[in-house]
Amino acid sequence: MSELKTEILLCDDEANLVAVLVDYLKSKGYSVTAAQNAEDAFNIIKSKNIDICILDAKMPGMNGIEFLENLRKSGETLPVIVMGDHLAQSDIIKAYMAGCDAYVEKPLAVELLICKINAIMRRCKEQKNSKEKVFDLNGKIFDGEHHSFDGQHLSARENDLLLLLCQNMGDLVDRHLILRALWREDNYFASRSLSVYVNRLRHILTGSDMRIIAVNKRGYKIVNSKE
Repeated sequence: MSELKTEILLCDDEANLVAVLVDYLKSKGYSVTAAQNAEDAFNIIKSKNIDICILDAKMPGMNGIEFLENLRKSGETLPVIVMGDHLAQSDIIKAYMAGCDAYVEKPLAVELLICKINAIMRRCKEQKNSKEKVFDLNGKIFDGEHHSFDGQHLSARENDLLLLLCQNMGDLVDRHLILRALWREDNYFASRSLSVYVNRLRHILTGSDMRIIAVNKRGYKIVNSKE
């Protein structure tokens, strides 16, 4: 299944560092937009769908922490990683109090930066998916709140299983996790029951482009067969 690139805004006035970071992040599959100051960063955030912002605490003009404070006051909630060059502990605390999600020290350990980006984006995805209960499955609506798929009523177990798969769209959901979450037990009989309900959902999804795939007896995932 193809995935959308994470859109990163990199805000720093150090041209050499920015060039290196942009090339490195792009080599890892991210889409990167660079800004040299707070004003440019604000305009980019307003005009593009940025997923995460990485900014220097000591930008010229409005510094990074002031920028972050104003960003949060405007109601913007996108994740922010603050970079700093030997910042005092009080300034690091101030950055977190202003609403940053992570702090990294310069000179940067780029692999650590990538780990922080991935961890933050994974948490954001989990938070979003845990709340989402209505899915457009290529024109056929699955409403997990009202137990229906394309106007067809689903049983409670069918609904809960399909909802769990859709909230992890394209990702493998471990078989044992499903059993513990929905059956409250992990044994032979619960496992056979899970297989029955997977087959029921496959039948319900017939005629749509969505398929439930079993992965090496480890678990299941729902995918769009046209992607």
